[in-house]
Amino acid sequence: MENLKNSESCDPSSFLRHFRKSSATPVMLLRHIAQAMATEMQEGLDHPGERKLKMLPTYLECLPTGNERGLFYAIDLGGTNFRVLRVQLDGKEGRILKQESIQVPIPQEVMTGSSKDLFGFLAKTIVQFVSREADLGFECVALNQKRDIGFTFSFPVNQTKVNGGSINAWTKGFSISDGVGEDVVDQLEIALADMGSVNTKVVCLVNDTVGTLAQCRYWNDDAMVGVILGTGSNACYVERAAAISCWSSPPEADDLTVVNIEWGNFCSELLPRTFADEGLDADSLNPGQQEFEKMIGGMYLGEILRRVLLKMAEDTGLFGSEIPERLTKPFSLLTPHMSTMHGDDTSSLEVVGSVIEEAIGVKYTTLATRKVVYDVCDIIAERGARLSAAGIVGILTKINRCGDLMLSCLTTPNDTEVKKTVIAIDGSLYEKYPKFRNYMEDAMKEMLGEDYANNVTTTLSKDGSGVGAALLAAAISTELRLGDVGVTK
Repeated sequence: MENLKNSESCDPSSFLRHFRKSSATPVMLLRHIAQAMATEMQEGLDHPGERKLKMLPTYLECLPTGNERGLFYAIDLGGTNFRVLRVQLDGKEGRILKQESIQVPIPQEVMTGSSKDLFGFLAKTIVQFVSREADLGFECVALNQKRDIGFTFSFPVNQTKVNGGSINAWTKGFSISDGVGEDVVDQLEIALADMGSVNTKVVCLVNDTVGTLAQCRYWNDDAMVGVILGTGSNACYVERAAAISCWSSPPEADDLTVVNIEWGNFCSELLPRTFADEGLDADSLNPGQQEFEKMIGGMYLGEILRRVLLKMAEDTGLFGSEIPERLTKPFSLLTPHMSTMHGDDTSSLEVVGSVIEEAIGVKYTTLATRKVVYDVCDIIAERGARLSAAGIVGILTKINRCGDLMLSCLTTPNDTEVKKTVIAIDGSLYEKYPKFRNYMEDAMKEMLGEDYANNVTTTLSKDGSGVGAALLAAAISTELRLGDVGVTK
């Protein structure tokens, strides 16, 4: 975009043409990015903690199969609200018979108090919720049966086992210094014991991405990848347990587990970054980190749009002689604004004009101006969606799910059957931004080719942090009772 710096020689159409070119994602570039993702994934597995992609082990030895029966719980701590959920399962015949949840706000004094305050609050909420199960028609096998819990914990954690990990830092408005370095599950179970709860046990510690995969796997055993495409972005996938070098006592070599990629931190010179990406990164709280997420995440797409429109207002007079004041304020344009404008199918782009007036403060715009704004939305969304597709294909490349006959490293050598692969996705970009979703799916078809693309399906998998975590608790409990471990191949 260097040749756009001279505002006297730049008009909106010229600017748009150059911005489109610098944001382009031709299929060959996407294939190279996918290969770079696959290579970096392997590097992350071979060198734990030393590469951009952390490739964090979950230590899971099973995923839901649909055969689980009983009453299971999940708890979700990831922001200013705390959620507790239970599901009654009845195997493949009845599946999820019943589910119920509550969500309670966490008081500010608890968010900034001590670990004892926080986990005491969580334990009290859990105990009160469990105590009402019989009154609401939920049934345990026996009165003294343990209530197995899946714990979705959306804060930085150093996970050391399937149901344990130490807190690296508190974020999202929490400030509890005495909890850093302590095991989050131990602290919760101590608080539960103090409340007199002896029949509750946390059996897994997960994030929402892993829960998204588990939720889909419960219904479809072809689910191999979980992806979050929302405010932030991440992915996980099914991997051979033997590939986890930091697992001190893994299960059998042929068994499978789940790896949390933390793909938002993927970085490559191949990524088509523009002046807007560079400025956003430089002004962020974590420059040089999460570069992939900053190009595809819902938290950032609207801000990229704002930076492009501001540059156009300054260099081309897009909105007239004056620079709209609101446009100079970071994050004054949000991704929902962008999605709404991008979804405008009126001939006069009336919706685009309304959003410009509401969000930017420019009351009167020409159709030509509205068309330019619409086109910028389209360029940014298309690039983000196609890069998301490249990330997914990178994972498929890593597990050999997009090669000849789609033979996978996750199957036996004699298995020559073409493998179906389901990609479980949650998040507002996939669920509520149709053009983003369509661009992503079209890009996957381009990269895979028509024959292989028919064997790869994306599907919405909602509430991984709730139902998904409960289903993981059910799977672990079932496997322990049966004395069998290892994700079903």
